[in-house]
Amino acid sequence: MQPIKLKFAMTMRLRLLYLFFLVPTMVFGQKPRARNIGIPFNGGTGKFNAITDVKGVEVGYSTIISGQGKNVRGKGPVRTGVTAILPRGKNNNPVYANWYSLNGNGEMTGTTWVTESGFLETPIMLTNTNSVGVVRDAVTKWFIKIGWHKDDFWFAYPVVAETYDGFLNDIYGFHIKESNVYEALNSATTGPIKEGNVGGGTGMMCLGFKGGTGTSSRVVKVGDSTYTVGVLVQSNFGKRRNLTIAGVPVGKELRDTLDYDFKAAPSYRQEGDGSIIVVVATDAPVLPHQLKRIAARVPIGIGLVGGRGENGSGDIFIAFSTANRTAFQRKDFVKVEQLPNDMIDPLFDATIQAVEEAIINAMVAAETLEGINGNKVYKLPQHAVLRILKKYNRLK
Repeated sequence: MQPIKLKFAMTMRLRLLYLFFLVPTMVFGQKPRARNIGIPFNGGTGKFNAITDVKGVEVGYSTIISGQGKNVRGKGPVRTGVTAILPRGKNNNPVYANWYSLNGNGEMTGTTWVTESGFLETPIMLTNTNSVGVVRDAVTKWFIKIGWHKDDFWFAYPVVAETYDGFLNDIYGFHIKESNVYEALNSATTGPIKEGNVGGGTGMMCLGFKGGTGTSSRVVKVGDSTYTVGVLVQSNFGKRRNLTIAGVPVGKELRDTLDYDFKAAPSYRQEGDGSIIVVVATDAPVLPHQLKRIAARVPIGIGLVGGRGENGSGDIFIAFSTANRTAFQRKDFVKVEQLPNDMIDPLFDATIQAVEEAIINAMVAAETLEGINGNKVYKLPQHAVLRILKKYNRLK
């Protein structure tokens, strides 16, 4: 009887562990995430472990997946989308912001005025390389449709960033339309958000496997106050051999596993080509020059998972603060609250940690995807990753 009892006890323990990891996922309606499957990270997260843990921030998506087989320009297959990040939801109340570029082989519109003025006055939109223009124009039309600006005389420079999905998507078919932009903006919500093959991240690849959209957050104490830092990434960068998870050289261990299957890849493509866009949100009272410093810490988190800022990669980041709600004024003098520079280090740490986890969350959530001409990118083999982490004594 003893072996039967032991087997029963082990079975019940496994079931309990399964429920422990699965229940949070079921409650929030998400796929299992990196922490759920046992990957260790530093720092404590907010309720949803998402950029939406920063109160007021909303995220919405439009995802297009259609067709298969040979690429017929203008018809597909289509593997693309749009992501919308609204700092204060659908309220037009500009936030302090700034941006930083590690490697500029990419685009983020509107940043000249963000730097000059210190404010982000529009949502942040993420899409594919060839759809920046239509997304920018559609955002301006959306402003008119919903009455975003209350006066008759206004101008706006929408912030739209991109990464290249042309290895899976009919990128020269220009499939992103105004309706997709409206869908992403109008569907934006707080709470848990989807990851992986969604929104602008739908057709993206990362560090040798399927990439896409990922998010994470950190809650930190600064003096007597508690603040949240949230991150969202559109992850499409890196070489497999550099993939590092929890400090372990996973990419080297998986170097011959599930390679990209490109049946019609452009001859000029080099390993590491791609991009990553990172959006950092916080409710800490930091000013534009401090947000520049926060955005400049993003590359450290990217480096922890294996990013190197390769020549063919557009690595562009923007950070904003939802504090100082009355800071944007046209006529009145204002008083603002500022965190001292000597107390900013916890926000740097939180940014680095959240970026690292958001990228891995994108890879864990992403599914294998076949696109144009039968090109295929495989999902991260989670069981193999856990086996490697166990080999290096890095599992929880």
